[in-house]
Amino acid sequence: MTTTRTTALVAAEPALAPLLERLLRLAEAGLPAMYRQDEENFVFTRAAVAPPAPGSEAVLESRGESVRYAAITVLGARLLPEERQRPIFGGRTAAEYTGVLVERLPRVTNLGDAALVAWAAADTRHPKLEDALARLAALDDLDEGARTPRYTVEAAWVLSALAAARGLTDATGVERRLRTARDRLLRARLGSSPLFPHATAPGLLPWYRSHVGCFADQTYPLQALARAHVSGEHSGGDETALAAADACAARICELQGAGGQWWWHYDARDGSVVEGYPVYSVHQHAMAPTALLDLAEAGGKDHGDAVRLGLTWMTEVPELRAAPGAGAPGGAPESLIRDELGVTWRKVFRGDPRKAVRAARGVGSRLVPGLRLEPLERYFPPVAVDRECRPYEFGWMLHAWLGDVEAASVSGEEA
Repeated sequence: MTTTRTTALVAAEPALAPLLERLLRLAEAGLPAMYRQDEENFVFTRAAVAPPAPGSEAVLESRGESVRYAAITVLGARLLPEERQRPIFGGRTAAEYTGVLVERLPRVTNLGDAALVAWAAADTRHPKLEDALARLAALDDLDEGARTPRYTVEAAWVLSALAAARGLTDATGVERRLRTARDRLLRARLGSSPLFPHATAPGLLPWYRSHVGCFADQTYPLQALARAHVSGEHSGGDETALAAADACAARICELQGAGGQWWWHYDARDGSVVEGYPVYSVHQHAMAPTALLDLAEAGGKDHGDAVRLGLTWMTEVPELRAAPGAGAPGGAPESLIRDELGVTWRKVFRGDPRKAVRAARGVGSRLVPGLRLEPLERYFPPVAVDRECRPYEFGWMLHAWLGDVEAASVSGEEA
């Protein structure tokens, strides 16, 4: 699994090589169990039925289905050799399975799902890419100026899909719609802050939540803006988009925890942390790397140190080390990497009822920016483990470490 990205990581910090190889093997081995052969779809999650008793192994069950997780799996797994793609997609290659997703698009009503399928169709050079783009156009209002508020993550996926399709076809006005999608993201920011809120405009969120953006609300836009810049390099690129991506990345890296943690909720008005937990495994091993590495390859600042520190968290997990006996027999911290189960446990969190800490800090920071409510730290320490794993976690991991911003033609040219 040697790529430019893995080679660079190993060169900078050789001690991380075994961890990265282990994670990539786990992703490839774990994804086939997440595929539902009869439904030709991926599960929403594989989750432990109940916390394992001391000395016993967890029992996992598959729950739900997800079109978006299926599409994200394509985006990552297509970078594997074809013979290693087939076990993941029930005998198909990633490009062949993309055809299944495109055929289902007329029934897809979620904008994010449609954007990810279109992105997958572009990256695999699928012959029905124009069908996917047409469905995406039908679900968005880019041709009317993008006045409808959208969730930031979904708006970012739209831009990434159009950037991936750029130069392949303009049957649905890709160039025109890409410019509008790019502008929608840029104007979503609040004031002079480099961070993004949870929605692109008022109307989707209650007043007490409108200033908060999660980690995904930062990584997907900065990735999309970096890719939009690269996709337009033949015409000089988009320095404004790249600068916005750079500024967002610089701020989240500045706020990164001492143990490598990528924090969860931010105040999009002033670029501060509202609430750090949960810390998600997918952010550490996949989402931060894929966004920040895309940015560096697009000509933005290199945040390799932050990427490597975040990856280290996967084995160090200082939250669990600070609370011996938090889940494993014998008082040792529970490992989040479970090779024998084909999963990485999803997150470390506070275990607070009804996500009380996040809610309190969200409302409090709305009224008093920067308010921390420190006593909550003592009452709800982050020592709980969420024992589930979702397909997109492995899809983005493969995408992060096996790809690059110009890898769309690595596989799937024959599709």
